Formats: sequence, C-alpha cells, structure tokens
Amino acid sequence: MFDVQEELKKLPNCPGVYIMHDNQDNIIYVGKAINLHNRVRSYFRKNIGRGPQIDKMVSLISRFEYIVTDSELEALVLENNLIKEHRPKYNTMLKDDKTYPYIKVTVGENYPRVLFSRQMKKDHSRYFGPYTSAGAVKDTIELINKLYQLRTCSRNLAKEDGKERACLNYHIKQCLAPCQGFVSKEEYREQVKKALDFLNGSYQDTLKELERKMQQASENLEFEEAIRYRDLYNSVKQIAAKQKMEGSDGEDKDIIALAADDQDAVVQVFFVRDGKLIGREHFYMTHVSGIPRAQILQDFVKQFYGGTPFIPRELMLQEEIEDMDVIEQWLTRRRGSRVYLKVPRIGSKEKLVELAAKNAMLVLSQDKERIKREEGRTIGAVKEIAGLLGLSEVNRMEAFDISNISGFANVGSMVVYEKGKPKRSDYRKFKIKTVSGPDDYACMKEVLTRRFVHGMEERKELLEKDFENDLGSFSKFPDLLLMDGGKGQVNVTLKVLEELKLSIPVCGMVKDDNHNTRGLYYNNEEIEIDRGSEGFKLITRIQDEAHRFAIEYHRSLRSKAQVKSVLDEIPGVGPSRRKALMRRFKTIEEVKNADVETLAGLDEIPESVAKGIYDFFHSQDDQK
Repeated sequence: MFDVQEELKKLPNCPGVYIMHDNQDNIIYVGKAINLHNRVRSYFRKNIGRGPQIDKMVSLISRFEYIVTDSELEALVLENNLIKEHRPKYNTMLKDDKTYPYIKVTVGENYPRVLFSRQMKKDHSRYFGPYTSAGAVKDTIELINKLYQLRTCSRNLAKEDGKERACLNYHIKQCLAPCQGFVSKEEYREQVKKALDFLNGSYQDTLKELERKMQQASENLEFEEAIRYRDLYNSVKQIAAKQKMEGSDGEDKDIIALAADDQDAVVQVFFVRDGKLIGREHFYMTHVSGIPRAQILQDFVKQFYGGTPFIPRELMLQEEIEDMDVIEQWLTRRRGSRVYLKVPRIGSKEKLVELAAKNAMLVLSQDKERIKREEGRTIGAVKEIAGLLGLSEVNRMEAFDISNISGFANVGSMVVYEKGKPKRSDYRKFKIKTVSGPDDYACMKEVLTRRFVHGMEERKELLEKDFENDLGSFSKFPDLLLMDGGKGQVNVTLKVLEELKLSIPVCGMVKDDNHNTRGLYYNNEEIEIDRGSEGFKLITRIQDEAHRFAIEYHRSLRSKAQVKSVLDEIPGVGPSRRKALMRRFKTIEEVKNADVETLAGLDEIPESVAKGIYDFFHSQDDQK
C-alpha cells in the first residue's frame, strides 16, 4: 500500500522529475523540479490557492514516483520526453502535432537537387524553412527548377552517366542534363549557387538576368522564349512581393504570443528567416483552465521546440517565463549554437510581439464564434428536435433506409449521429437475406431485428465481462430512432422493438410529394417543423445521409453483379484463368471459336480445363 505521507518524507532535496499516477495506475501529470522535496510536497498542502484543475488532479493521485537528475536542465529534457510519450491528462498540452515543410538542397552531391522535405537531418544538405504552406514550398521548388534547370531525378550519375537518353525535362528546358555530360560540374555548381542565393532572399540578380534574357529573345524574334522568361520573371516578382516584413539584422527568429480565456488558449508564432517574415501559424493548447499565462507560454515553448527540427537564434516572447535560463541552455544544446530568449519592451520588436498577440486573440475570438455556430447546427439542433418530441435528452440518433430497384439486391443502411454530428465509424450496411421482392416494410423489419438482436448479444457479453464502458457500435443503443418514411415504417419499427422488449422513441421523417422533408411523424401524429430552423436542417441532413449511404451500397452491389462473366460459370475457370483468357482472346466470341489445342496453349489453362471450356460453349450450341 502506497502511503503518501510516508513517501513525502523520503523525497530528496535535488533536481528531478516527478510522475503522478491515479488509482488505475494511469500517469495523470508529469513535472520537473529544482528541488523534488519542496515541489512535490507543495501539492499536498491545503488551502494554498492552486486552482480547481490542480485541486482536481491532486484528489486523483494514488501514488507518485520520481527520477533524480544531476541538473535542472536534465530534468527539463526528461520532463519533455515523458510528456510527449505519455500525454498526461493534467499537463497543458500542445494540441497540434504538425511537421512543417522544408526546402532541402543536397549540396553534398556532385550535382545537387532541390527537394521537398518534412524532416531536417544531418546529411550534408542545406535546409530552408520551416514554411507554413506545403503548397507554397512545392511551387517555389518548381520555380527554382525552371529558373536554374537543376536535375530532379534520383539517378546515381557516377554509375549511370550517359547510359540512358536525356529525359523530358531536358527537352523542355527544365534540366541541364548532367547525366549526359551536357554541363560541367563547375557550370552546374554555379546554377546551384544562384538557387541558394534565391532561397536566401536575393531576388534582384535573378530578376535582372530574366529581364535581360526576355528582351534579348524578343529582339531575336524568339517570342516563345520571351514569353517563357516573362512568366518566370512574374513568378519571381510574386514571391519577392510576399516578403513584406523585413528586418535589418537578417536573423532567424520566432515571435511568440498567446491569447487565453477561462477554457482555451491560442499561441501565435511568426516565423522570421533571414530578417523576413515567411509565415505564421497558430496552435491550440488544452488543459489550460486555471493555469497562469506565463506557464502556458512556457509549456508551449518546451513542447513545440522539443519536436521541431529547426530552432532559430532568437525566441521573442510576450512575457517572462519561469525557466528562461534553463530553456535557453536546452535549446542552445539542441541547436548547436547560442539561442536567446528575449522579452522585447520597446521598438519594432515589441510591435511584432503585439501583432502576434492581436492575431492570437483574433483566432481565439473567431474560433469561439465558429464553435457557437457549430453548436447551433449540431447540439442546438438536437435540443430543438428533443423539445418538439417532448424528450428530456437526445444524444445518439440512428436513421435507417432501404434501397432496391424492382426488388433487386435489397439493402439497408444505418447512419449514426451523436451530438448532431455524423459518427461514420458506427455506420452499418445490411444486405437483405430473407426478402426477395420490393417489400420495404419486410426489409426494414429484417434490418432492425438484426441490428438490435446483434446489439443485445454484444451488450450481454460485455456486461458479463464488466466492460460496460466499452460498448461498441451495435451494443450502444440510440436515444431516438429516425425512420425514412411515415406511419408505415414507424409501426414496423415499434413492432420489432416490442418483440425484443426494447423501449426506444421512434420518429418518422416524412417527405412531401416532391420528395423533400416535410415534418416528423411521432406518437401517431405529424409534427410540423419550421423549415428555417436548425432542427429541420439537421433532420434533412440525416435523411439525405441515410438515403445516400443506402444508394451507395446498392450501387456497389450492382457494379459487382455487372462484372460477372459467363466464363465464371465454367468449372475450373476462376478469376486468374478468366483474366488469362481475356488477355489472349479479347472477347467471349473469340474464346468460343477457339479449339481445344489453342486454349491449352495458354500457360494458365491445362488441357482438361481447355476441353471443359470448349465443351461448355459447344454443348450449348448442340442443345440449341
């Protein structure tokens, strides 16, 4: 038995990481401390104003453990690794696990290439970025290859030089064809240098050269060439124009600020490379209730820069954070050269931080509005439907539909909505087994019976194993059943539920003569809904989704039936032999006209099967 008070007495007075566990032995919090003895004991003191979230976390602690380190820096690194590994419930967490794109120039190769990369490795290449738009990176790489005609292939040029003809890129003037020896290593390297200058933001030389070539081509009446250079010139100008914010220092820096309310926090980062703002990104932080702003900012810095491969020389922060010096040491070690954490107070740098903060606040406020609108479309709409039907609470809704064409391939669909949103992982298809004609009521009875009998069996098994919290898609029953139709479908459903001794509200989704949703049929009466309301719109979406899902399944079965070949009816002919026959003979008529010897000439067709194929077609002719 873990005795908290006794274990607190044993805590050492040294740096380290502490790990809190609940009674299920789940890790619920990981922290670091300069002094483990003082820090861990502080959680178990009463009335010290920690905030409701920390109080809740402490109430769940069943035991704790700790790892001693030699320094606070080692503790910070270990804490960061453990948080990423276990993602504890009560740690403030960076919600976005993004990998940002880089432009990679393989300067270690004899004939370097410019590539798209999601990782930054120690491989003798030069990396530019990170960038926030993968599309923009790909466009830039395409432009560079057009400008400087660098190779894009992965050939080993030392071994394959001249063995194959020049590829299409050479003929459309997008590669200098080093594989053919059409360019010397020195000339090619000069083009690579220009590409590196371009990526470093030096556009003027390239623009001047393109303008010169454009004018020269025009004077020589080479108008297609002139147009090509003009398009390249405009593309370069467009990229240059995007770099609007420039600094005189030409340094790499990230500007970081946050906006927070009682429940949510958004961190905004401006990425400045070589003194130019190349992009920005916002990040959501979870579990921030009651956490000080400086702590949220510190947690972001540790988690984000613990995962990104590129660390700039400066991080400009909105406010001071507690572990400023330790984090500086850690980032310096990761970068391999000095990193500075600064809080600008005056001048243009302070204005940049203010701008990042304004953007973070804008994202937070807009997101709140979006969430409100989304809740109106989903949770608000569900509450409206529940109110119309007089139900206290509706969370899970299931809708069913039947699809067939003149009784062919009867199928049923089940779509699921939880809190007003589709839960596609719980959608189910049913191929009707007991009904052979166009009888929608009988089909619906089979679908519902199979759905709930399966669910009852699954639920019984889980409850016997005490897995009540692990109910699956069938064992989890709906709060409301929505049927595609009126009185008839509702009565069929009520009869199935009565036979299975289940009590679930059933509502019909009624359509008008134009096949548009008109209202609801519930408790033997039709209920009108305001056609402009969110509840009506949700009912329409659910009805359309159930119909779409059934039609889609029916269409797939029809497609499979249509690809069935007469060859499938011949004993000994399976899919592989059928494909071999069709590759050789192209049409069924040619197979039919082939003799046994010709059929047996195929590697896949033994003589006995060839004779069976021949007899199949010609015995049918004889019978006629």
